[in-house]
Amino acid sequence: MALKKFQYIGKSSDGRKAQGEIEAKNIQQVKRLLRRKGIRPSKIIAPNPLDIDLGVFLVEKGLLSPFGAKELNKFTRQLAILINAGVPILEGLEILAKQEKNPSLKKCINEIVEEVGKGKSLHESMSMQKGFSKLYCSLVKAGEAAGILDTILNKLAEFLDGQEKIKKQIKSAMTYPSIVAVLGLGITWGLMVFVVPQFVSMLEDNKKEVPWVTQTVIDVSDFIQEYTILMIPSFFVFGIILLNYIKTKQGKMAFDRAMMKVPVIGDIVIKGSLASFTRTLATMLGAGVPIIDSLDICMDTLDNSQMQKDLKNVKEAVVRGKSITEPLGRIKYFPDLVNQMVKVGESTGNLDQMLIKVADVFEEETSESVATMTKLIEPFILVVLGGIIGFVLIAMYLPMFTAAG
Repeated sequence: MALKKFQYIGKSSDGRKAQGEIEAKNIQQVKRLLRRKGIRPSKIIAPNPLDIDLGVFLVEKGLLSPFGAKELNKFTRQLAILINAGVPILEGLEILAKQEKNPSLKKCINEIVEEVGKGKSLHESMSMQKGFSKLYCSLVKAGEAAGILDTILNKLAEFLDGQEKIKKQIKSAMTYPSIVAVLGLGITWGLMVFVVPQFVSMLEDNKKEVPWVTQTVIDVSDFIQEYTILMIPSFFVFGIILLNYIKTKQGKMAFDRAMMKVPVIGDIVIKGSLASFTRTLATMLGAGVPIIDSLDICMDTLDNSQMQKDLKNVKEAVVRGKSITEPLGRIKYFPDLVNQMVKVGESTGNLDQMLIKVADVFEEETSESVATMTKLIEPFILVVLGGIIGFVLIAMYLPMFTAAG
């Protein structure tokens, strides 16, 4: 149910006149919220039925996308600042809800306020909302239990920053090559559909035998002209089938294994996932979450099913009483040097601090791998597309050169 703006007139606890507006679902909730603020309402004016929040209405109808990492990060930092300043959690949430611009996040915060107002803890209220991951809620729970919620929220914001930074690096590295590839394919298609047929008509007028290279290009051009209408929906259907297969457990496992074996890209996938795993585990352990629960949350946050399977084996070994170093050492793609660093951290009792250093190493190596991939893929695409276009042009002009010779 969407929140509405109610007008109220009443008296505060010190006897002064109080009036203003408040967002609530109904009059009963208005009274409850005003009582919490120490205001005794004498008059409550319901909003006009036509006066609705369009953003909230669109969210409720599923017409707006949920909030992203950027909005969540901003909310986390602001809540940490308010709590650190001594503002009660409920009041802090109400302040953030009032100033929030994103309709999806605004709706979530208002629902969290309602649940906290009923007596539920912050992490329980957050776990009922979409967009707050198991990792997020577990860390908030640990912060509430230890009385260091503001510190934990700051750690969460740093963690979200790091994850978003890696995603942006990979996205920006793939943007330019993708644009070049699409343009190149479009140019090649244009050559085959519009340019090659013009040459074919010229060659037919000459009535001379064409070289096999030229004939190959002509055959490809005829094929594309005849089957383009069928090729587009075929690729579309194939894409849908492939995506649905990847969504299955077996398909996701096969896809993740294949991606890990692709040159250069596989290195980025592995190091990026390991950076996420070590950073998450460090954050959880630093917040006082038990290692078994931390490993469970790490498995949930990882998007790579093969790594999830390997981490499950690590968790089972730890449950049996073994150190985390031994099962990690059996994972082929986990570097030996990093494993030794984890061993040192475990033996000295500073595993969370050592894992932070390991995460820094992985993130730096991921950045270097992304930069390397960018340097390699751009000239590769240009050479391939240039070769295709050059091959087509040579094939078309070759009969003319032969006739002139």
